[in-house]
Amino acid sequence: MLGFLTARQAGLDDPLRLRRAESTRRVLSLTLNPDREVDRIHGNAINTIDIEVIEGRYMLSGGADGVIVIYDLENYSGKTQYTCKAVCTVGRSNRYVHKFSVETVQWYPHDTGMFVSSSFDKTMKVWDTETLKPAEVFEFEDNVYSHHLSPIARKHSLIAVGTKDPKIQLCDLKSGSRIQVLQGHRAEVLSVRWSPRHEHILATASADSKVKVWDVRRASGCLFTLDQHNGDKTKAASEAVNTAHNGRVNGLCFTADGLHLLTTGTDDRMRLWNSATGENTLVNYGKVSNGSRKRLQFTVSRGCSPELVFVPCESSVAVYAVHTGALVTMLRGHYNNVDCCEFHPDYQELYTGGKDCNILAWIPVLRASDVEEESKNPSSVNPAFQDAWSSDED
Repeated sequence: MLGFLTARQAGLDDPLRLRRAESTRRVLSLTLNPDREVDRIHGNAINTIDIEVIEGRYMLSGGADGVIVIYDLENYSGKTQYTCKAVCTVGRSNRYVHKFSVETVQWYPHDTGMFVSSSFDKTMKVWDTETLKPAEVFEFEDNVYSHHLSPIARKHSLIAVGTKDPKIQLCDLKSGSRIQVLQGHRAEVLSVRWSPRHEHILATASADSKVKVWDVRRASGCLFTLDQHNGDKTKAASEAVNTAHNGRVNGLCFTADGLHLLTTGTDDRMRLWNSATGENTLVNYGKVSNGSRKRLQFTVSRGCSPELVFVPCESSVAVYAVHTGALVTMLRGHYNNVDCCEFHPDYQELYTGGKDCNILAWIPVLRASDVEEESKNPSSVNPAFQDAWSSDED
């Protein structure tokens, strides 16, 4: 660390190099912190969590009980041990609460005054954070598995929605209506994700084993369908042509720069794709246990080198190096299956929710102090600093 500081001060290194090195050290030292807890509000499995990017202070959670909770992650107590308190809850007694399991929650990317939730009650609700009342309700004919707002869009305000129907719905926040349908999948759409690099690029994952990448400005269909065999007909059976996995594809996540796309499937595999060409990079992550019939929420680190991905793996969270496939560590702490992970880039922290109704906080281990504290016991003081000349009688 001292070497990085010296190089930065001398102008030999880009300041980002020091920040990247310290961020990586912190992420690699993540551990379950006994001093930080998150209020236990949900009475059933926690399906989804999201941390807003404006202040990095508030976290949303949605549960299988239909309940939505907003937590304050900041510690103003001045004490090391504290609990992230639930500041407000859309509970079972709320007249606007979802009737069934909440599958996805997401903050509006540009303002914490609004968030969006979707549920198995066939609705997606746009909430006013101040009043905790829906400002808009979109109704669908089938269960909603996933929705996503673009984190970078300036030219559109579309929410992509994946339901039990193979068609992907695009809902416009401004007009409050469904304005476009994307057709191409043959089974329920389990996950949808906008690119963090290009605001019109959307990836969708389905139970038909396929992942499609769309430019929503085009009316002629998807840009391409991901093929795990990269077009090699000798390796693919006729029914496996243009499939991303050999099972249901239930997880999507772009890397922070948007250049690559990660997918997970019930074939216990995770794959890394070039998001511009659709090429399978053939990185081998080994077996990534995945028995989920619904959307699996996993996440990637930001500002680290190498980049890391955090994937729910039964009751643990597996941490892999994105570009080599190496298993870095397993985070163990939940008592039941983990359903969702969310990375906090400001503090290099990880929050996970699972079927044990708990949200756990994984915090970097603090760096040991380089300066020894001076002991109050004079006998432990270095002899070079002891007073050897004044009189005891003074």
